Amino acid sequence: MDKLDFKAADKAFYTGKAGRFDALTLPEWQFLMIDGQGDPNTSPAYGAAVTALYALSYGLKFHAKATLGRDHVVGPLEGLWWATDMADFTDGRREGWRWTMMIRQPDWITRTMLQTVRSLKSNGAPEFAAARLEPLTEGLCVQTLHIGPYADEAPTIARLHQVEIPARGLRPTGHHHEIYLSDPRKVAAEKLKTVLRQPVVKIGEGKGV
Repeated sequence: MDKLDFKAADKAFYTGKAGRFDALTLPEWQFLMIDGQGDPNTSPAYGAAVTALYALSYGLKFHAKATLGRDHVVGPLEGLWWATDMADFTDGRREGWRWTMMIRQPDWITRTMLQTVRSLKSNGAPEFAAARLEPLTEGLCVQTLHIGPYADEAPTIARLHQVEIPARGLRPTGHHHEIYLSDPRKVAAEKLKTVLRQPVVKIGEGKGV
């Protein structure tokens, strides 16, 4: 049985080089998502959401393998981040952060399958009930690779928004996107690898954030 691995099949979208900012056009992909708000380091809702996403993602993987004969590697955790004041990110005011945590799913995963797996995994937990399966189309984006602690991302994000994007005649749209390539339980903080991505449009086109 072939096993789909997103990071291998779509390598350009899950790699990068620190200090280099790449423009890429993202296709539509399907994600399992849970929304929330607050500091990811202190908010119980954040930890519960991540736990639910992994439990459901592995449940969907094994359910699809058993019922469809199709297999895949569970993708990395990803997050969309935004705030009423986007300066909250560069200034570290995490209590104002809003987030959608998510894990990519193959096209063959359906909402009916999610309902089946949810009924087996949730035990009535609200974060499981909040999980949804939705497509995401980001289109043109600028991204880079951050190596190091999550708390040290601010200067790179500031450069992305204030230097690299304007220099290309672009402006941000949508939400700041992070892809966590490393497991913080197994990798030292200074070696963590995170893709930082921002959807953009040409200046004068589309809607803003």
